[in-house]
Amino acid sequence: MRNAPGHGIARWSAGAVAALLLVPLSACGVTRGADSRDLLMIIPNSPGGGYDQTGRAAVAAMEANEVTGGSFTVDNVIGAGGAAAMTELIGDAGDERTVMTVGLGVVGSTYSFASSYNPLDATPLAQLMSEPEGILVPADSPYQTVEDFVEAWTADPGSLAIGGGSSPGGPDHLFPMQLAAEVGIDPRDVNYVSYDGGGPLTSALLGAKIDAGFSGPAEFLGSIEDGELRMLAVSGEERSPQEAFAEVPTLTESGIDLVFLNWRGLLAPPDISEERRDELIGYLETMHETEEWQGELTANGWTDDFITGDEFGDFLQEQDQRVAGTLEELGLI
Repeated sequence: MRNAPGHGIARWSAGAVAALLLVPLSACGVTRGADSRDLLMIIPNSPGGGYDQTGRAAVAAMEANEVTGGSFTVDNVIGAGGAAAMTELIGDAGDERTVMTVGLGVVGSTYSFASSYNPLDATPLAQLMSEPEGILVPADSPYQTVEDFVEAWTADPGSLAIGGGSSPGGPDHLFPMQLAAEVGIDPRDVNYVSYDGGGPLTSALLGAKIDAGFSGPAEFLGSIEDGELRMLAVSGEERSPQEAFAEVPTLTESGIDLVFLNWRGLLAPPDISEERRDELIGYLETMHETEEWQGELTANGWTDDFITGDEFGDFLQEQDQRVAGTLEELGLI
């Protein structure tokens, strides 16, 4: 089992975390017979977050085109930043009718919550997309530009509460830590508050519990269009193609030399047959070409970074090393 990070990052009792991670969770009582073509999609955080958006978009595209010959049940497994869902997936070893969305946040959560399991223990199916992160503030925030925010942040890092929809080691944590280092702030001085997905993070921003939020832009489209939130900058190489974010500058445009991308994909449980793995990958290859999925990429401003099988497995190895290296630098593992 990995070592837990420093105090004050994940506000869970040791006993609660151990119980959550060691006891596999049920999948809503879903029963799938031996001849069923139905599948279960596990989402490793709350409804409304990036994993939820991605997983449900993939399910909708496959069901609309009858890709699998059956239907999907979607189960949001909430807890420990995705590590609880990871434990459930590994507990379903050999189950050939279950898949789970995964991303940088799940990789990080398995370190943060000292999980016995991580994405490398599962069967890699495909990376589906990548996207930049955004810096968000409430509509009435005094920070009108990213330059305003950085000036206040560097003046007194600990006085600003910074929120993200992932646990330490996830994208919403890694991005502000790398941004802090780039603008001259010791990342250990950052006052980071973790939320379990974009929904709770939105509530924290609107409730003035935090000064700024870091997460994927697509999760906040509605709140931005309604005028409840503003986005100060995005972390991609280019501005978002979405109309709502067209005027939001990149960090590099604002004089900050940082590009940061998040990603999401799909895993299956361990110990499934190679034949079934290839069949599941084939479903995703078919889905990738559908009008529905291509439309989701455009609508959400996602980059089409589609890779499958062993290539995705190699990518997961790289991402695990990326997260571990960053958390070691921060003294969190």
